[in-house]
Amino acid sequence: MQPIDLLRELSDAFGVSGFEDEVREVIRAHVSPHVDSVTVDALGNLIAVRKGKDDRALMLDAHMDEVGFIVKWVDDKGYVRFAPLGGWDERIIGGHRVVLKTRDGRKRIGVIGSAPPHILSADERAKPIPMDKMFVDFGATSRQEASDLGVEIGDPFTIHYPFAEVADGYVTGKALDDRAGCAVLIETARRLADVKLPMTTAFCFEFGEELGLRGATTAAFHVDPVLALAVEGTIGADMPGIAEESQPTRLGRGPALSVADRSIVVSPKVVRLLEKLADEGGIPYQYKLPTYGSTDAGAIHLSRGGVLSGIVSVPCRFIHSPVSTLRLNDFENAIRLVTAFVRSAPNGLA
Repeated sequence: MQPIDLLRELSDAFGVSGFEDEVREVIRAHVSPHVDSVTVDALGNLIAVRKGKDDRALMLDAHMDEVGFIVKWVDDKGYVRFAPLGGWDERIIGGHRVVLKTRDGRKRIGVIGSAPPHILSADERAKPIPMDKMFVDFGATSRQEASDLGVEIGDPFTIHYPFAEVADGYVTGKALDDRAGCAVLIETARRLADVKLPMTTAFCFEFGEELGLRGATTAAFHVDPVLALAVEGTIGADMPGIAEESQPTRLGRGPALSVADRSIVVSPKVVRLLEKLADEGGIPYQYKLPTYGSTDAGAIHLSRGGVLSGIVSVPCRFIHSPVSTLRLNDFENAIRLVTAFVRSAPNGLA
């Protein structure tokens, strides 16, 4: 399978925070041939381990979940009210098609609606529609009809547009934050399948990052690593109206190295090693501008007695929206850098 096809399969898989079963099974199928063991913990983290020369653990992290919604009420007319799972910008939610996963695994298509602009006042039309004024239309005309369709309180759904290649080497799809990171880890495991690793390496695919780094907290405690690398799809903001100094990352300039964000200040030792590996391998890279966002590394580095942790990110435009985009050369170069990091570990770091 080509990396773009792996990315397509992961992007299209359903995996709203707390409901990652489908995407986890896709990951399991792809990573299992390249590791010694695969386990799923009580919360749903998938941990795939390759034994290395050193029994101490290197933890590679990517989160499986995507931002979505949860059904909170079904009214007498069959319309669904909902709440967010993860961070959404309310300005961009209305008018999109959604896919809901029922309790028995069926998929239901609906549309997020609100009062049409024709009947709103001028003042109402000038303001973003708040989420509590929106609803989802699943084609039901009563609460009972909605239930007959399988739509119940607590069911997850998300906005879904299929993965597509927009131009040569430029793709779009949902959930590239962080299915891009998941694909990097799977491809890293595949490329290193015949290599004796210097450290026991845990490829960790986490649940619930979008709800507050939850899966990484428990997975790091379980793995007990001495060294970790979180791999993310991050904020690509090289677009009109945003000053260069306010663009966290830019597409086409390689994977981004974090030096600090809202959850961690990365040890300079880790940053220097990633720089060295990239320079030696001819891998282009950039720095993610500090202070924006947070990653699983924020939870991992505080686990137990502390874990030396770094972050490598694939720049993606329009994350936390119905679609996001990335350039495949950034994705490939992220794989190359993470693979080099695994080969070099611990290299004096742990």
